[in-house]
Amino acid sequence: MTIRTIGAVAALVAGTLLGGAAQAQGRLNLYCSVQEDWCQLMQTEFEKATGIRVAMTRKSSGETYAQVKAEKDNPRGDIWWGGTGDPHLQAAEEGLTADYETPRMGEMQDWAVQQWRTGRKRTIGIYAGALGFGFNTELLAKKNLPEPKCWADLVNPAYKGEVQVANPHSSGTSYTMVASLVQIMGENGAFDYLRKLNTNVNQYTKSGAAPIVAAGRGETLIGIVFMHDAITQSVRNFPIKTVAPCEGTGYEIGSMSIIAGARNLDSARKFYDWALSAEAQALGARAQSYQVPSNKGAATPPQAPKLSEIKLINYDFPKFGSSEERKRLLSRFDAEIKIAN
Repeated sequence: MTIRTIGAVAALVAGTLLGGAAQAQGRLNLYCSVQEDWCQLMQTEFEKATGIRVAMTRKSSGETYAQVKAEKDNPRGDIWWGGTGDPHLQAAEEGLTADYETPRMGEMQDWAVQQWRTGRKRTIGIYAGALGFGFNTELLAKKNLPEPKCWADLVNPAYKGEVQVANPHSSGTSYTMVASLVQIMGENGAFDYLRKLNTNVNQYTKSGAAPIVAAGRGETLIGIVFMHDAITQSVRNFPIKTVAPCEGTGYEIGSMSIIAGARNLDSARKFYDWALSAEAQALGARAQSYQVPSNKGAATPPQAPKLSEIKLINYDFPKFGSSEERKRLLSRFDAEIKIAN
């Protein structure tokens, strides 16, 4: 091979590598943990705004955390957007996500910034939502059952086989329920309650929102979910009434994290900054998702639960977002709550 030929080959290889790098900068692998409609809208609008091509995977919070952990030695995702904050905090503690300070920090609500500080600058709050449940009003009337208003009501034997909730291993919503009950009732009281509730549960779903979708369709009477997910069903003309439990309830700070070792880091940071803008956060309402946005300039959808009117507990995010506490509570759940499915 001549020197000239070698030079040509080297130039071709260099060009190919540079071209591949340029192409990589125009891509983003997004892991999304909200509802499918909202995930797709975020994907489409970010592509329009930036020209960056997005490959989106939608899974629940617990499933996404497990995937990020499984891929830690060879990350395939670039950014994880949405889902309850506890698994995001756990991922941050375990070094599965990367620290980043957005130039939009001054636009954020205090609770979003506090999530960022708690997570060692590796996650940030993007929305807030209160835990509760919803029930099918038509089924309730048909079965001539009392209207549930409190956590205590859900263990009434009259609701045997009428309640649906997600599995706390796969669902951040359900883990938030377990952690909230522990904080409301004390740990032993909460697990005594969960054992009683288990006799009324007809299915533990993978997705946190699935129980209220089933209730809307008349497949179950009651779904334990975040209240905004119940409101979505009402907006879609399903006969669902949303309940804030009378004893008080926990809440989530839905979060976003850049995955450590992201192959498309520049694109991930662009998405991070864009997703914190008031314009991007307004997309939630377009997708009929009614959380409270974290950007101070983003309007809260009028359908969203009014957090100031709900009896919210002082949820301990550092404790219940820690790896040790989450693993311990889930292990106890497995040992004491013998789920049928």
